[in-house]
Amino acid sequence: MLIDSHCHLEYEGVVEDQNGVLDRARAAGIKGFLNISTRRNEWERVVGTAEREPDVWASVGIHPHEADAHADLGGAALLEAAAHPRVIAIGETGLDYYYDKSDRDVQQDLFRTHIGVARETGLPIIIHTRDAEDDTSRIVREEMEKGAFPALIHCFTASAKFGRTVLDLGLTISLSGIVTFKNAKDLQAFAKEVPSDRLLVETDSPFLAPIPHRGRKCEPAFTADTARFVADLRGESLEELGANTTRNFFALFTKASPLEQGA
Repeated sequence: MLIDSHCHLEYEGVVEDQNGVLDRARAAGIKGFLNISTRRNEWERVVGTAEREPDVWASVGIHPHEADAHADLGGAALLEAAAHPRVIAIGETGLDYYYDKSDRDVQQDLFRTHIGVARETGLPIIIHTRDAEDDTSRIVREEMEKGAFPALIHCFTASAKFGRTVLDLGLTISLSGIVTFKNAKDLQAFAKEVPSDRLLVETDSPFLAPIPHRGRKCEPAFTADTARFVADLRGESLEELGANTTRNFFALFTKASPLEQGA
């Protein structure tokens, strides 16, 4: 059993054949999907899919690329949306200094707003970080000092130093298809270090298709390819990695009942 802990089922490239995408994933052994939102006008659709599909859950949040367009979003809106029974996470949110599509101060303020909601609700916050390791770790550390909150770094591609820092702060790390890329040697080395109880796998579909699917639209079914690669990398069986990452998913996303999936 595997769970795609981060996919965008409402995005172009997936939503046009959403039923087929989910069926192919289920046939590949993917038994659960966390459908991620990145802007407020997606929340209704993301939640709607989770209402229709018992093995799909939803997140609510604002991607750092969209921060400028949501600069006035308060915690109250997130809190209201997070109360829905199918919403199990806050995000994705965080900092992206690679593209700088939004003002960095606005990104940071909105990131802290999401953290506050995660702390208040107990729902995990899903963190996107790119070229922003210092500010991401600083904000997480500062906010942890105000009160602990559950969190993970999704699609981890940062340095081993950053990875060890966030692990020390209690975060979980999720690996995407990027770990299978031939030029991802540093990431592959760090992937071996991640404790077995702090690891998840994801696709971030429709992006970042793993080998052997590079150049194609990414689908949640490809979680199996990433998981197989990571298991080999770590000297584990696919069954062992699947059991561990599934257990970790439900341990982190406690609002999602494993009983729904027969786990």
